[in-house]
Amino acid sequence: MTEDRGPGDGGRPRDVVILGSTGSIGTQAIDVVTRAPDRFRVVGIAAGGRDVALLARQAVRLGVEVVAVPHEWTASELRQALSVERGRGNGSRARLPKVLAGRDAIAEVAAWPCDVVLNGVTGAAGLASTLSALDAGRTLALANKESLIIGGPLVKERARPGQIVPVDSEHSALAQCLRGGRAAEVSRLVLTASGGPFRGWRRDRLAAVTPAQAMAHPTWTMGPVITVNSATMVNKGLEVIEAHLLFDIDYDAIDVVVHPQSVVHSMVEFTDGSTLAQASPPDMRLPIALGLAWPDRVPGAAAAVDWSGTQIWQFEPFDEETFPAVGLARHVGRTGGTAPAAYNAANEECVAAFLAGRLSFPGIVETVAKVVAEHDGVAQACSTLDEVLAVDSWARLRARELTGAAAATSATR
Repeated sequence: MTEDRGPGDGGRPRDVVILGSTGSIGTQAIDVVTRAPDRFRVVGIAAGGRDVALLARQAVRLGVEVVAVPHEWTASELRQALSVERGRGNGSRARLPKVLAGRDAIAEVAAWPCDVVLNGVTGAAGLASTLSALDAGRTLALANKESLIIGGPLVKERARPGQIVPVDSEHSALAQCLRGGRAAEVSRLVLTASGGPFRGWRRDRLAAVTPAQAMAHPTWTMGPVITVNSATMVNKGLEVIEAHLLFDIDYDAIDVVVHPQSVVHSMVEFTDGSTLAQASPPDMRLPIALGLAWPDRVPGAAAAVDWSGTQIWQFEPFDEETFPAVGLARHVGRTGGTAPAAYNAANEECVAAFLAGRLSFPGIVETVAKVVAEHDGVAQACSTLDEVLAVDSWARLRARELTGAAAATSATR
C-alpha cells in the first residue's frame, strides 16, 4: 500500500475499489467519495448483478477502469447498459470500463491496483474477495464482517498489522476509542445494540413475529438479511466474534449493552475505570469515510450530534434469555475452527426460510443452534478456503433440510 496521501500534502487522491457497489454500503460509499473528489477516486466496482442499470450508471459516472459481476449471463446485459449510459452523456471517460464476469471476477477486482478496497459484499460470498485484497497488499476497509468471522485464522494470518480497517459502526467506534490508550490498559470492550424492533419483548411473544415486523428496524436502514439479523441479535453475535478477531480481546472481556438511540456506537473501558465512547447520529457514511481514509478523518462525512437540544441516551442490560444468538455466537467463537462458518451459513439459510414463510422467527436461532451442535461433533480446523467453503455448503444444506427448503426445491424440479 502506498503511504497516506490527502489534500494538503500534495498527494493524489486514494484509488478505491468498491465491492457490493449497488447495495446499502456501496451506494453510501459512492456518496462519500463523490463528495470528496480531492480525497478519493473510484477505479473499480463490483456487484451481484441484480440491478444492472444502476451498476452501469455507477461505472460510467465514476469513470471506473473495471466493473465485475459474478455471472457470465449478466455480462452482455451489463455491456449494453454501459453503452446506453455513456450515450446519455453521463460519463467522464471516453472508453467504457473493462467488464469481468464469472465465479472469480469480484475477487479479481479486489486485487485491482488501488490503495483501498471496500468490501461491502453481503454474507459468506465476500470471503474470497477479502483474501484476494489482503494477498494483493491492499488496505481492506471491511464492511463484510462475515468474511473475517468465517475465515478466522485464515484471514488473520494473511493480514499485515493494520491492513484491515473495520467499517461496521460498532467496530469503527472501538478502533477510534482504542486510540485513547495502550493495549495493556484496556479492560473490556462494550458493543452497543439498538435492541431492534423487539426490544423489551418476552420470548413467548416472538413466535408470532412476521417478516414485515422484523424488517422494521427502529434506527437503521439496511438490506433484508442484516435487518433480520439485527432483530434476532445474530448480527450482534457476529459482531462479538468480529471484535475478538479484530482486537485480540478475550470473549469474557466483550460485553453487549442495549442503547436504543444508536448514537453511542460502542465503548472501551480502561483499567483505571475510565470509559471512552464514540458518539454520532446513526449514519454509515462516517465509518465508511473513516475506513477509506484511515487513519485520517474526512471533514463533513456525516452530521455531528446536535448539542443545542436536550439529549437523552438510554443504556439497558442485554436480554440473553430472549435473544440467545449472542450466547451461541460466543460458543462458536470459543470453539473456533469452522464453527463460526457453520453458524453464519445456517443463519443465512434460516433467514431466507423465515422471509419465505417456512420458519418462525424464534426458529431462526433454534435451527442455527441445531446445525452448530451437529457441526461440533465433527469440528474442523480453518486452514484453507476450501475447508471453510465445504463447511459453509454443509451447513447451508443442513439448514435447508431442517427448514423444509430442500424438500420444496426437489418438489419443483
